[in-house]
Order: sequence, then C-alpha cells, then structure tokens
Amino acid sequence: MGPTTYAWIVAAAFFFGVLAIAVLLGLLYSSRAERRMQHRLDPNKAAGDDFATAGDRPVLQEMARQGRAIEQLVDTQGETNRLLVQAGWRDAQTRMMYYALRAVTPVVFVGLALMGAVFGKGKLFQAPTVYFIVFSAFALSLLLPIRLLRTFAESRRKRIQREVPLFVHLLMMLYDAGLSTRQAFANLVREGGGVLPELGYEVQLVLRQIEAGADISQALKGMGDALEVDDLASVLGVLRQVDRYGGEIREPLSDALKVIEERRALDVREQVNLTSGRMTVVMVLFFFPALLVFTAGPAVMAILKGLHSAAGGK
Repeated sequence: MGPTTYAWIVAAAFFFGVLAIAVLLGLLYSSRAERRMQHRLDPNKAAGDDFATAGDRPVLQEMARQGRAIEQLVDTQGETNRLLVQAGWRDAQTRMMYYALRAVTPVVFVGLALMGAVFGKGKLFQAPTVYFIVFSAFALSLLLPIRLLRTFAESRRKRIQREVPLFVHLLMMLYDAGLSTRQAFANLVREGGGVLPELGYEVQLVLRQIEAGADISQALKGMGDALEVDDLASVLGVLRQVDRYGGEIREPLSDALKVIEERRALDVREQVNLTSGRMTVVMVLFFFPALLVFTAGPAVMAILKGLHSAAGGK
C-alpha cells in the first residue's frame, strides 16, 4: 500500500468518523427537542416514551433514544413495534436494550471497517474497495437488528402455534366445568403456566385488560391482531363470536380444533413429501453409484480381463 493510498484511506476514515459524529449529534438534538415538546404537551407520555420506567440508567436510556431515532428513519411502517410484541419484548427494560443495540451496531460495524481500512494490508483494503466495505458495514448494521428481531418473533410465533391445540382442549374442559371466559382465563393463568409458557403470558395480559374494564371481544381481537398466528386467530374469533352473540361454546371450539388438526396433518404430509424428494436426491447422488459399482463391477472386471487376455494372446 503506497503512501498516497494510505493518505486517502486515512482521510476517508476521518471523513466518515466526522460524518457519524455529526449525524449522532443531529439525532441527539432533534430527539431532545422532540422530548421537550412532548413534555410540554403531555409530561406523562413523554416520560414513558423516554424509557423512564426502565430504571436509573441515563447512558443506556440515551443510547436507546438514539436507537429509536435511527429505527424511525429505517422503519416507516411500524414493523418494529409489532415484532417486539410478537417476540414477547413488551417491558420497557427489554425495549431499551433493543434500541440501545440499534444505536451501538452502526458505530461498531463502521468502526471495525475503518480500523480494517487503516491497519489492513493487501488489495482488499485499497481505496476503491474500502469505500464499498465501509458502506456495506453501515448497511449491514442497519439491517441486522431488525433481521434478528424477525427471527426471534418468528420463533416465538411457532411456539405459540404449537400450544394452540392444548389451549383449546383446556378451554373446552374449563367451559364444560361451567366457567366464564374471564374465569377460564384466570384459571389458565393460575394453573396452566407450566404447560402454556407462551400463551399463558399472552392470556395473562388479556386478563389484565379485562380486569381493568376493557371489553372481552376487543381484548381478544387485539391479542389475535398482535400475534398474527392463524390457528390462534381462528380460536379467538370463535370466543369473540360466542361472547357477543352467546350460544354453545364446545361445538364451535371442537370444529375449530378439527380444522387446526387437519391443517397440521396437511403440513406434515407436505413436509414428508419434501423430505422424500430430498432423500431421493441423496440416494441418486450417493447410494446409486455405490450400488452400480457393487452390481456391475464384477462383470466389468471380467470383460476387461477377457479383453486383456485376448490382446495378450495376439
């Protein structure tokens, strides 16, 4: 690496560092101005938005505010809030940690890329390539946190989906015992936490809303819309319909359970078909050549020996 190229790399590193500091200062100033305006309009809301309930950690809270400002620039559709709910990260402490990670990730990634550009050797760290590396590190730092959040949310949604049949069976048993929806949910929260770890937590939140005076139908609708699990949404739809219009609850729940089981049977069959196709490819690539060598090998060897003997005899 020549002195001219090294000077260009150092200048680029200094430029990107100053640019990052300027962006962070701008976000800090804008977030402070926004908090002041929110505090004037609604002090309680402003305190809640600033992670005031997450403990006395001013540095971490400020990092979380900057991370939330970055998130608002990247996520314009409100996907992050929905994914946080689906991942079960509803409390202020967990949200603060996520947004702090969102603020730290660009600094770490771009810093590592600049360090590699300054201290690295070889053609990879020359001027045209290093700009692409820094830009790629910055883009990756913006996409990685939301990608990880999607992974956690999808994993939890699958766990909730696996708990739905047991949830329906327990509801049918509680309804047969003569309990109402509120009493059944309270019993599930009190007794079913071990068998329904994910759904038990969601039911507990719904129960709190109902005890606070919320409508049962609206609370169930909010739970289904937030989690976006098809099987659970169908069950909650049955509960809402029965709560609004009345009637027998066991038969609709039984029908919904049959639909869920049929859907799962189809999913299992599809998975078996995919596995069979993959196993066929494995057999063709690995097992069939070995079988061909085992069965046709002696005949081929005999033919080769005969041809060799005939050629030697001549």
